[in-house]
Amino acid sequence: MIKKIISTLTLMCAVSVPLIVGGAETAIHNSISELNARQILDKVDDLWRADSSRGSMTMKITTAHWTRSLTIEIWSKGKEQSLMRILAPIKEKGTATLRSGNNIWNYLPKVKRIIKLPSSMMASSWMGSHFTNDDLVKESRMADDYTFTVSFQGEREEVHIIEVICFPLPEAVVVWGKVIVTVEKETYLPIKVLYYDEDLVLARSMLFSDVGPLGGQDRPRQASIIPADNPDESTIMNYHEMEFNIPINDSLFSLRSLQQ
Repeated sequence: MIKKIISTLTLMCAVSVPLIVGGAETAIHNSISELNARQILDKVDDLWRADSSRGSMTMKITTAHWTRSLTIEIWSKGKEQSLMRILAPIKEKGTATLRSGNNIWNYLPKVKRIIKLPSSMMASSWMGSHFTNDDLVKESRMADDYTFTVSFQGEREEVHIIEVICFPLPEAVVVWGKVIVTVEKETYLPIKVLYYDEDLVLARSMLFSDVGPLGGQDRPRQASIIPADNPDESTIMNYHEMEFNIPINDSLFSLRSLQQ
């Protein structure tokens, strides 16, 4: 009888150990996946910024009725201060967008007016482009405003990738019903980001290309937005130069500076 009990206990231990180990491995895997997903989302959100940054880019906007290009100078400090000022063409020169904390303003030099944007305007187009105000000043952050998980790791079109799927938190003030981020596995550099509306219908795609030296590291130097309902239209941003972690005075991110 004693031998039988010992044998039963031995069998139970033999069975339970792999179950415990398996559970621990699953927990570790899930923890690693969550950590990787957060790192990926933060890297995509901070692709062209650091503790501080300054740079220049051109934005080419193509719609069904017109095409135009803007030359823009950009600054950022931390995650809550940014300034964008149009340098060309002459018609839009001096137009600027400032974010300081949770407040966002546009300056219109033609009428010499500063307009504070309500949160409802964050999803609106910036200067007629396919980028929104939120895209450019990065008020929302995917890792903070969405639940997220690694949904795919493997090879697609001969590229090793990681895919992260994001759904908005109930309290988050965001416009997207779902976001899918695809990055290159080794570098976490983004390949594309797909944005879905509240009905989970694809609304637009952001594609990244021209990876090369920018600000001392390899980064995509081009980002394109393609609207799903008008695939022949696009807004393409080409980054020409970037400096990171440079001294920038806080006074740059002020209403007074916005008008200069």
